[in-house]
Amino acid sequence: MNPVLAELHDKARAVLDPVHYDFFAGGAGDEVVLAENEAAFRRRALLPRVLREQIRDAGFPVLVSPTAFHRLAHPEGELATARAMDGTVLVSSMASTVPIADIVAAATGPVWFQLYLQPEWQVTEELVRRAERAGCAALVITVDSPVFGRHRRDLAHGFHDLPAGLAAENMRDLPGSPGLRKIEMAAFSWEDVERVRAMTTLPLWLKGILHPADAELAAGLGTGIFVSNHGGRQLDVVPAALDALPAVADAVAGRVPVVLDGGVRSGGDIALALASGASAVGIGRPVLWGLAADGSTGVRRVLDVLRDEFTHVLALCGGRLSRDMVVARC
Repeated sequence: MNPVLAELHDKARAVLDPVHYDFFAGGAGDEVVLAENEAAFRRRALLPRVLREQIRDAGFPVLVSPTAFHRLAHPEGELATARAMDGTVLVSSMASTVPIADIVAAATGPVWFQLYLQPEWQVTEELVRRAERAGCAALVITVDSPVFGRHRRDLAHGFHDLPAGLAAENMRDLPGSPGLRKIEMAAFSWEDVERVRAMTTLPLWLKGILHPADAELAAGLGTGIFVSNHGGRQLDVVPAALDALPAVADAVAGRVPVVLDGGVRSGGDIALALASGASAVGIGRPVLWGLAADGSTGVRRVLDVLRDEFTHVLALCGGRLSRDMVVARC
């Protein structure tokens, strides 16, 4: 992990309620996948090319991945996160503790809306409409959660609901909604994804794709893909996100963009993900550590450090990244 991110993590752990720290930091089951998401990067190295013309502006291929309940980390919650974006895409969680319209109004970059399809379609449709009215630039449907993962840390703490005064604000005043502190999960199908596509003109992404066959289906629908195991929070016997990435990238063959989500903790990790087939990466927990440690300033520091480190790594790799540059670390 980048040392600045490690510092922010340590400060966040010191200031957070231990129950809330474990909610953010924990994973499903024995937390094998949680650890593997980071370990997968350590198993790989980049074999740089030299004496090549440098790309002068490679951009910053990073999105902020959706994470729930930012007001558990900081009093301003998602507003503080949004103000720190400075052009970076923020994928705002359906389970945010600030309404999506307020997040978009505060944001200094594009905002996408993450959506769990709800058993009552009138609830799903109203959530889509709220995202559209707020000015969101895309929808990201999380598809790996027919049920919630089992988080032993949360069970040990008895953490089931938000504390008094906080709510999943996007669920407020929805017809048929399960309420302000509960997001329902249910099993859905590819036909349901097509149903969402038919109800909106917003670009559509699917988050939680690991199998190449599912990637093929997603590409056939023209949706972008997040290669993700939900940060190790759902099924504890799946591959690390980085391990699943190359086969997914091969399956879609450039037809749709692919974001790698899970375990990215440095600029070198960003470069490894891009060289392995990703179009961009998503950052989750490091943003929460920055938020808890120092609000908007902490989040901005996370993004600035990763941007600087990625630019430096890219320059040392000859300015471009490709699959033939990824090798196993002995």
